[in-house]
Amino acid sequence: MPERRHREFELVEVNFVTAEGGQVKAEAETGANLLDVAQAAGMALEGTCEGQMACSTCHVIVADEWFAKLGAASAEEEDMLDLAAGVQRTSRLSCQIELSDELDGIEISVPEQAHDMQIG
Repeated sequence: MPERRHREFELVEVNFVTAEGGQVKAEAETGANLLDVAQAAGMALEGTCEGQMACSTCHVIVADEWFAKLGAASAEEEDMLDLAAGVQRTSRLSCQIELSDELDGIEISVPEQAHDMQIG
C-alpha cells in the first residue's frame, strides 16, 4: 500500500461500522483522537464530557484483531465503561484512543445504543 502523507503527518485509515451495519471510512493524521475522527465522519457518538472520562457517551467496540494493539485501558476508563450500555470485551472509550501508525486500518463498531444529541 502506498504511504499516505499530509503535510508532515502520516494518515491513518479508520473503518467505522454503524449500528445498522453500514461502513464509513475516514482518514486522520497520526496523533488524532478517535472521538474527534468519529464525529467528523458523522458517527453518532456524543462525547458529552469532551474527553474528560466523566461519561461513557463515546463508547465504541474495537474489532478483536485490533484490540490488542491498543494500550490497556486505565482504571478510570474501565469505571466509565461499567456505566456504558452494550459493553463488550473489546469496548473502549473513543476519547481515550490516540491514532498511531500501528492502528492504520482499525475497525471500530458504533454500538446500537449510541446517540449523538447534536445529530438528532
